[in-house]
Amino acid sequence: MVRKMEGRVIFAAVVFAAFTACSDNVKEHTAPAIHDRDSVSMMTSYGVNTLISDSGIIKYRIVTERWDVNIVRNPSRWTFEKGIFFEQFDEKFHVQAYIQADTAWYYDVKKLWHLRGRVRIRNINGLIYTSEELYWDGISHELYSNVFSKVVTPERQMEGSYFRSDEQMRHYLVSNSKGSFEREDMTGENKAEEQPQDPADTTKVEEYVRPATQKHRRGAQ
Repeated sequence: MVRKMEGRVIFAAVVFAAFTACSDNVKEHTAPAIHDRDSVSMMTSYGVNTLISDSGIIKYRIVTERWDVNIVRNPSRWTFEKGIFFEQFDEKFHVQAYIQADTAWYYDVKKLWHLRGRVRIRNINGLIYTSEELYWDGISHELYSNVFSKVVTPERQMEGSYFRSDEQMRHYLVSNSKGSFEREDMTGENKAEEQPQDPADTTKVEEYVRPATQKHRRGAQ
């Protein structure tokens, strides 16, 4: 009887030792903790088709596959990583323009849109604007870009490295430009039409750029 008890004790000790050795070699597979809580969206919506108002007046329709809202990050922002499509309305709810881009960010405090990747605008006057990047300032009601931009209208075509316009695309300018124009668009004699653009025009345009615009040349992200 004593031998049986000793055998059981020895067996239990061996099993316990083996279990302890195995436990020491076990590694837990856990994901690292997320410390940057501001990187997580507060709200994510899919398949969005909604109207946006400004001062109680419906101004835009937004259509997007995904809409992320983050109010913790500084500055707070809306993110549209799957592309965005706008319809812009007048006060009588008539469509004035279509705007689309592959990616977009909206900084709600600054009322600033940053559109990137195949940016395209078409308004009711037949103007078509294309670029790879465009800023839309909701406070100054201006559109501007510091990269190559192309403007095509029924009367002319322009290309340049800097673009600036009002929201309706009725008054715009392009610096370092090249393109084709009708004769009445140019001033002076016919000889002036054949001469290259006066470099002073470009300098004058660059002085017109606001300091706030200059910051975005270093990137908005």
